[in-house]
Amino acid sequence: MSDSSAPALPTVHCIDPGDDVAIALADLAAGSAPRIDGIALQVEDAVPRGHKVALRDVAAGAPLRKYGFPIGIASQPIRRGQWVHTHNLRTALAGADSYAWEAPSDARERRGVASADSFQGYRRADGRVGTRNEIWILSTVGCVARTARRIAELARARYAGRVDGIHAFTHPYGCSQLGDDLARTRRILAGLATHPNAGGVLLLGLGCESLQLKGLLAAIDGADLARVRAFDSQQADDEVECGVEAVGELVALAERDRRESCALADLVVGLKCGGSDGFSGISANPLLGRVADRVAAAGGTPILTEIPEIFGAERLLMRRAADRAVFEGIVSVVNDFKRYFLDHGQPVHENPSPGNIAGGITTLEEKSLGAVQKAGHATVTQVLRYGERARAGGLALLEAPGNDAVSSTALVAAGATVLLFTTGRGTPLGFPVPTLKVASNSALANAKPRWIDFDAGAVLAGTSAEAAGTALYERVLETASGAPARNELNDERDIAIWKDGVTL
Repeated sequence: MSDSSAPALPTVHCIDPGDDVAIALADLAAGSAPRIDGIALQVEDAVPRGHKVALRDVAAGAPLRKYGFPIGIASQPIRRGQWVHTHNLRTALAGADSYAWEAPSDARERRGVASADSFQGYRRADGRVGTRNEIWILSTVGCVARTARRIAELARARYAGRVDGIHAFTHPYGCSQLGDDLARTRRILAGLATHPNAGGVLLLGLGCESLQLKGLLAAIDGADLARVRAFDSQQADDEVECGVEAVGELVALAERDRRESCALADLVVGLKCGGSDGFSGISANPLLGRVADRVAAAGGTPILTEIPEIFGAERLLMRRAADRAVFEGIVSVVNDFKRYFLDHGQPVHENPSPGNIAGGITTLEEKSLGAVQKAGHATVTQVLRYGERARAGGLALLEAPGNDAVSSTALVAAGATVLLFTTGRGTPLGFPVPTLKVASNSALANAKPRWIDFDAGAVLAGTSAEAAGTALYERVLETASGAPARNELNDERDIAIWKDGVTL
């Protein structure tokens, strides 16, 4: 029986007192009158769930605010109570921009409390800590991708139960690539080959490809090469059996490893959003920010990426740069990415996606301001180029595009041992490390329980952000200690590499 005395849940939500819009928490019919701050809002148009409704009149050409910041320019006059979307709001973004360094003051806000919390991880020879103890098979070239998968399949059957898993990660590149493309492929594979979640790695080549094993092995110099096996299929009598035997050698080494108590400072968490909707920036992404703050405060390393999806919100991160060098690193990676778009004849604002728009996101500025919520309030201590490994301690900003598969793979190659992936539309996609899917709304969580690990929609239904953030944080520690994520249960594990150049 429902409690008729319980207060009715709000149907609109305003993020910042200075905002010009509120978010519809449910479909709003034209003529309805939801109350906000005790005042009825007369709705003129039907407003879909997750979309914006104007709280005040906005003149054509004037900026419109959400999250306390402009998210675009009114393309026509907007009246209080009207639906705000692509028909009356446009982006204000153009090309590369200039930015001024401001030295941080002692009063700059830093949230999060140092923690003595721990998780059960695998400490590797280089001191880094993995959340899984698996054998990874990495193909150097697309020609042996199917062979790598066959080796993994047979090895799983032969060595069942001795390690946490045996997986092949393949891609279509490694040959007919030149310059930066080939270097990017090498860097990403080197990052995966030295990842702490891999208790052993088999590098499988063909023999005639551009990405030669010798060059790849040189790129991982300094790693625990006792845990690496490598051969070219052209040189093996039976490449499949040779691969299965090599995996067996690695299993014999890795099965000796045991989980041990590791400090929160040893945790590296990748922060990602995909298939965002109008709720992502007010429910799921801020919860990731709370987790990121707790990890960073304890000396751990949260990593934010998707550079095109911070356009319009980059100054928020620049204000949190640890020093001038970090600030200049942020400026460089942002403007380099804008020039990347312009050099290809594309506008810098070619985002959000059709799914984002259907979910209520109108402009890239709006998407970006919601996306950076994942980074919480921690100080940015390092800026990483694509394929570069994160150093321990503090929030890192990683160069990578917005594409879900490419950016998530880059996070793993940078050292993330758990991914937190928010979504408002849903996706089954997973990556080499546990990939916790955080739904921005309960409808998605209820519709796709095989995909979703955590329902952030509870915040929209009255659960406090503090309680929900703590629950998600505890889920992260459980996952880091071995509890399976949905992508692992569904065997959703893939990689993708950024390509931008000539193919021979």
